[in-house]
Amino acid sequence: MIRVGITGGMGTGKSTVAAVFAAMGIPVFDADSTARRIMNSDPVLQQQIIAAFGVDAYAGGQLNRSWMAERVFQNEAELAVLNQLVHPAVIAAGEKWMLQQKTPYAIKEAAIIFESGSQRWLDFIIGVTAPLSLRIQRVMHRSHLTRDEILKRMDQQMDDAIKMKLCDAVIINDEQHALIPQVLSIHNSILKLEQSSTDSDAGS
Repeated sequence: MIRVGITGGMGTGKSTVAAVFAAMGIPVFDADSTARRIMNSDPVLQQQIIAAFGVDAYAGGQLNRSWMAERVFQNEAELAVLNQLVHPAVIAAGEKWMLQQKTPYAIKEAAIIFESGSQRWLDFIIGVTAPLSLRIQRVMHRSHLTRDEILKRMDQQMDDAIKMKLCDAVIINDEQHALIPQVLSIHNSILKLEQSSTDSDAGS
């Protein structure tokens, strides 16, 4: 099985792209939702986060997301601390999930594949990109963040151009280029890669 990653910055629409693959029957692991679940369900991780950030990190037993976001997205060092606590648990969950899949390939969707180092466990990475103005518009539409708040969060992520150069394939999600043909093209390429890998294993 080929292990595929989908990544992209805020507002690029990587979840939309992942949903297209899912509609085609490809299993998708959502790293962001898994991180949120683990931070609310893992008592050891909860205590580590409280030790690092204080009791205000949780309210009513749930992560105080707005309070935490305000802290870490304005402080690169604190964001790094949070990532160091959460990423190992999410990567482990993703690895366990991948081992359970039986399809020719499965996808891990995550905003920070390269930043977390999880590209080491992936065979093929798809980058999703979009113009900055459109990305900001999308995030403003789905959240209560201001333009300045969005830009601060984007500044904490890897530069989009650099990230796309590290990917094996890139999908342009700018509402000008048709999305489905791009997905189908990459889907077929991955199936050929998987078949080639299977033939190689059979011949060895």
